[in-house]
Amino acid sequence: MSYWVYIIESQLDKSFYIGFSENLETRLLQHNNGESTYTARKIPWKLVYYEEFDNKKEALIREKFLKRQKNTKFYKSLLNEFQTQK
Repeated sequence: MSYWVYIIESQLDKSFYIGFSENLETRLLQHNNGESTYTARKIPWKLVYYEEFDNKKEALIREKFLKRQKNTKFYKSLLNEFQTQK
C-alpha cells in the first residue's frame, strides 16, 4: 500500500494546506467537496505537490516536517523543484 504526503493550493487566496492520505485522488475530492472542515472555506483546491511513501510512519514524519516549516519561501522552492522534475 502507498501513502501520500501532499500540498494543495487554494485557488481562492493561494494559501497552502499540507496533508497525508492513503488515497490521493479521493482526498483531493473531499477537500473540494467541502468535506474537510479546515479547507472548506477556501475551495477550490489544486494539487501542487505530492510524495509517495511505502509506509505510513515515513509519510507521517515527512508531513510533520513540512507542516513545521511554516515558510512560504520554503514551500515555493519545494514546488518549483517538483515542477521541474515533472
